[in-house]
Amino acid sequence: MASSTQKRETFSGRRAFIMAAIGSAVGLGNIWRFPYTTYENGGGAFIIPYLIALLTAGIPLLFLDYAIGHRHRGGAPLSYRRFSPHFEIFGWWQVMVNVIIGLYYAVVLGWAASYTYFSFSAAWGSQPIDFFLHEFLKMGDINNGVSFEFVSMITGPLIAVWLIALGVLSLGIQKGISKSADILMPVLVVMFVALVIYSLFLPGAAKGLDALFTPNWAKLSDPSVWIAAYGQIFFSLSICFGIMVTYASYLKKDSDLTGSGLVVGFANSSFEVLAGIGVFAALGFMAAAQGVEVSEVAKGGIGLAFFAFPTIINEAPFGQVLGVLFFGSLTFAALTSFISVIEVIISAVQDKLRVRRAKVTFIVGLPMMLVSVILFGTTTGLPMLDVLDKFVNYFGIVAVAFAALVAIVANEKLGLLGAHLNQTSSFKVGFFWRLCIILTTGILAFMLLTEGAKVFNEGYEGYPSWFVNTFGWGMALALVVASFVLSRLKWKNDVKLTIDSALEERKGE
Repeated sequence: MASSTQKRETFSGRRAFIMAAIGSAVGLGNIWRFPYTTYENGGGAFIIPYLIALLTAGIPLLFLDYAIGHRHRGGAPLSYRRFSPHFEIFGWWQVMVNVIIGLYYAVVLGWAASYTYFSFSAAWGSQPIDFFLHEFLKMGDINNGVSFEFVSMITGPLIAVWLIALGVLSLGIQKGISKSADILMPVLVVMFVALVIYSLFLPGAAKGLDALFTPNWAKLSDPSVWIAAYGQIFFSLSICFGIMVTYASYLKKDSDLTGSGLVVGFANSSFEVLAGIGVFAALGFMAAAQGVEVSEVAKGGIGLAFFAFPTIINEAPFGQVLGVLFFGSLTFAALTSFISVIEVIISAVQDKLRVRRAKVTFIVGLPMMLVSVILFGTTTGLPMLDVLDKFVNYFGIVAVAFAALVAIVANEKLGLLGAHLNQTSSFKVGFFWRLCIILTTGILAFMLLTEGAKVFNEGYEGYPSWFVNTFGWGMALALVVASFVLSRLKWKNDVKLTIDSALEERKGE
């Protein structure tokens, strides 16, 4: 077992941290959520609330996460515990959110990898929707109950992506996470830029871009558009659920926290805009080829990736190239994000139990892989994923972010974190930063209440109430209970739990 005085691993430098942080932030949401969210919420006009949300919520919360992790030098639970003994539950709540996300994110990563391979031969045939639902997923009817009939086409890639990610994570921060980001991020950027250039030269591309960017200024008076902007920023930047707290804890003492945060925030948003251009140029081609309006083919999420894009690939010149670029980009973006999600859990368990990284990686990873296969490698995988994703985002991430921010603000801790940010950072924070945190807390409360009331009254996507209550509301409540229990367990091997011990560790750097 590792000694409690063993030095915490660190990134080799600022560049390594930025590459890993961007890798975490750039994920599926950038490619399949942002373009459709923009289109649905005013097109070009949406850029205004989006930028305001980035500047008043995304980047300020990113700074907050960096300050918590860097100052307290631990994974989410240890950092919050060193912040205040009463705050440890927030760290474990964030860890449990990552457990749920990790379970289902792996299967989408496996789907993307499979479709990269399928792109070479357009294996989905002329009916991509039927292929995805009935041949690939073999989706059953949830109204007939939960089925655990395994689907071999799903379970193989699912196990493979788990083993790849665990292999990377077992190597540690510098040899594993940093090295993988150094390889995957440049490949992702090259592939996605190539995808965008290819899409722009497709017939009808201009039609798609007009649909995306033509501003509907009237939409700016709709509060739901502003909530959508804050939601997009919140869910795409990997903030407030432990990832950036954990990554910042691996930074060296004199790191420029706010300067790095600005780079990560604007790089993530730049990738989102690039994704919007590439996706809607391709959708414009699809609309022109079918003689319909872009509104009839525009989709987001799974519908965009596994319904619309295979159709585009079937009709586009050199469609196999487009397929490999699109699904390859999805795969690499998802892999870097997936690695960061599992790292939050590994770091927390390693802090608590004081066990070697390689050992704790598989203590955490193998049981999670087994549960992931049971839940999502079966005919019930898609509805299970849909409900868990919805509830863990709104009633997991948003809920813990709101609770943690209320505690930090109410206990007058923002000043301490701001002072820490200003010690070594190039961009100083002050009153405006604190005001943004307070305002964002209110916005999160509004998001939580409105979405909670909507789902409570209307159900979710027509799924049976027993299914939503068990795997939706039940899961969200179980996260809180598990977090409370974990926060009451003793820390092993005399781990030092005070802020003074974190500062002592920093002196030795």
